[in-house]
Amino acid sequence: MFTALVAAMRPRQWTKNLIIFAGLVFSQQFFHLDHLRTTVLAFIAFCLNASAVYLINDLKDLEQDKLHPIKRLRPLPARRITQTHAIIAAVFLSAFSLALAFKLNVSFGVLLAIYWSMMILYTYRLKHIVIVDILIISGGFIIRAISGAVVLDVMISRWLIACAIFLSLFLILAKRRNEIIELGSDAAGHRSILQEYGQNFLDQMIAVVTACTIFSYVLYTVDPETIAKFHTQNLIFTVPFVIYGIFRYLYLVYQRNLGGRPEVLLLSDRPLRLCVFLWIITAMGIVYRLDWLK
Repeated sequence: MFTALVAAMRPRQWTKNLIIFAGLVFSQQFFHLDHLRTTVLAFIAFCLNASAVYLINDLKDLEQDKLHPIKRLRPLPARRITQTHAIIAAVFLSAFSLALAFKLNVSFGVLLAIYWSMMILYTYRLKHIVIVDILIISGGFIIRAISGAVVLDVMISRWLIACAIFLSLFLILAKRRNEIIELGSDAAGHRSILQEYGQNFLDQMIAVVTACTIFSYVLYTVDPETIAKFHTQNLIFTVPFVIYGIFRYLYLVYQRNLGGRPEVLLLSDRPLRLCVFLWIITAMGIVYRLDWLK
């Protein structure tokens, strides 16, 4: 029962919350133990809160998920946990995560409460409204990115926030495209909003947000505020990793028909993992050890 409950919490989805660490890294506080501890606890709070939302979502979509080729294998549709256990777990995780968030930082607690409320509204109403549905999910990513800075009371670049917005839209649209291709004519039956998104429409939006993601990151690296903060112009050298990562993901979406589960791709695709690792090492090398490049 416990193993099934943990699986229902979707721990693989927790990789999305790693963006919380951006505030720690780019505030040059990564090796500050108190700040590192605070960010780790914020990450845990966000993971538990998101898991509560996943459980509520699974309870809401239980009958639909039983008919889905993949979702029917989840613990709730597969009857490996009961609805009662799922409800109890969702209530506990919601309360505990919010209590932890408010203890860490009141503003962070407010942000997490907004995230929880927004996702519940999405589950019961907003996911049925075309375009609004993807903007709400994107908003969840933005709250994650901002939370990492808010919990430490540090500022985050406006261009980095813009990059997070476009990157989240990129991942969401790629996921929608994969769902339409994977489910075919049955797509609307599994997720009614999919009938509002044609493949060509999604392809056009993906093209737009792909360009915006890359440009906003480039603008972040050359922003005078960024250069003044880190006392270097060398962050521009991290751009090739971002470009490769985006293009690699597009390759997986369009040539391999993947993209339905970005959290799985990040963990399973070796070139993508290597790209992310090299980006992290290079960025941290520039931010924390500028003498490496002298």
